[in-house]
Amino acid sequence: MSEPIIIEDYSPAWSNTFEALKAIYQSHLHQLIVGVEHVGSTSVVGLAAKPVIDIDIIITNLENLNTIIKKLKPLGYTHRGNLGISDREAFKCDTAYTPIDGSEKIWPKHHLYVCPSDSVSLRNHLTLRNFLRNNPQKAKEYGELKKQLAQENPYSIDKYIEQKTPFIIDILKNGGFTETEILNITQENIQK
Repeated sequence: MSEPIIIEDYSPAWSNTFEALKAIYQSHLHQLIVGVEHVGSTSVVGLAAKPVIDIDIIITNLENLNTIIKKLKPLGYTHRGNLGISDREAFKCDTAYTPIDGSEKIWPKHHLYVCPSDSVSLRNHLTLRNFLRNNPQKAKEYGELKKQLAQENPYSIDKYIEQKTPFIIDILKNGGFTETEILNITQENIQK
């Protein structure tokens, strides 16, 4: 049986964890990357979320991906491919000590992705994050929806993602995405 889906009230520790992780990535990848963004629900103050920090490392294009993979490996990250999401490369934490930075710190759970700066995946993450940051009432509604879905589907992350997708798509439709991009995002979210 898979782990239960847990939705927690917002914690300021999420932002602090992101900033500490960002500093490590910038230190090791500084000349290869454009930026590091905190995305996902933990990046929105006041939003209930699964306690998992989602991070997008932004690159100009995929030309330097192999170099980035090699630089992330000693930190304890294994490249997993795109996991069915176009223009987004996922990395798995090898241990609870990942990133291995010499501190022997056990890090909170986090998901690390590398995205080209012009990717739909990155635009999706940033558009949703920025909308929710600027619309606290919608963020509250989204948090309540996620809590409800986690109760209804406590052991099915696939159903949870599928059932929250219409809320996300409504936001993205007003965020400048084409119909084709919306269709692709919907299919990628539902295929999990």
